[in-house]
Amino acid sequence: MTTTPQAARSETFSSLFRSIAENVESVIRGKHDVVQLVVLAMIAEGHVLLEDSPGLGKTSLAKAVASSVGGSNGRIQFTPDLLPADVVGMSIWNRGTGEFDFRPGAVFANIVLADEINRASPKTQSALLEAMAERQVTVDRATHQLARPFMVIATQNPLDHEGTYPLPESQLDRFLMKISLGYPGRDAEMEILDQHGEGNAFASLTSVVSPADVAMMTNALQSVHVSPELKGYLLDIAAATRQHPSLRLGLSPRAILSLQRVSRALAAASGRSFVTPDDVKALARPVMAHRLMLTPEAQLGGISAVNVVDDVMASIPVPTVS
Repeated sequence: MTTTPQAARSETFSSLFRSIAENVESVIRGKHDVVQLVVLAMIAEGHVLLEDSPGLGKTSLAKAVASSVGGSNGRIQFTPDLLPADVVGMSIWNRGTGEFDFRPGAVFANIVLADEINRASPKTQSALLEAMAERQVTVDRATHQLARPFMVIATQNPLDHEGTYPLPESQLDRFLMKISLGYPGRDAEMEILDQHGEGNAFASLTSVVSPADVAMMTNALQSVHVSPELKGYLLDIAAATRQHPSLRLGLSPRAILSLQRVSRALAAASGRSFVTPDDVKALARPVMAHRLMLTPEAQLGGISAVNVVDDVMASIPVPTVS
């Protein structure tokens, strides 16, 4: 049977996706679903917020993704005294030329690890907004483009930990997903003891794709079909969050665009050229929950954003996709 060009592209996409995910999982044990989500976000040109207690592998996961892609990577350790210029860069006077030279900050990389982002002041946190939204940085009225692919993987500790600043809604909305790792299972933790207890497991981790491969996968998402019925499904989901009695802030248009984009990535990773409602439902929690702002009454009643997501998804009729 002859393979169509579209089927060949789908096979290539899913093969590259598996290569990246399996390479990351070779050092990040017992977190298959989390790894899959992070790789999907990268391909969809989104950013990821990893929230969990210290020591659960947030930084290791970001390092593994950067190593697997083979591009440049930068790390910013967010602290209370970190300045915006440390993130985006600054102009330095060059006495030899008599002009200002731009010195790029750590954000100029393919994969940027923003470690413990909620330990920095709001002013420094906001330095990432333009980079995350527009993939560019403006310093002293000059605009500098960022590399492609460009992805911020930010880690944060829960807000009840000492010395943290909550991220504002505008910045949360720029993260495609918010993911929690959680504790590994017993078997996975035994593998961690064996692998990481004997030396540096990352020393043998090599890249399996190039930045050009990731850019090609991103471009391929445009050919993944989203039917009019499914677009209506996405709009119904957004409308339901905006009218939900437990919410004071529902999904923005940016959020729905993000959900559509990463649903295309999941479909392509599954070897399909079209998006199904199951793709949307599988990604609803990580894409939607962190963007929803609960009312004070809902918070006092013990309702969580995840509860609201589940309620919304259960209330929307699933369309028949043609």
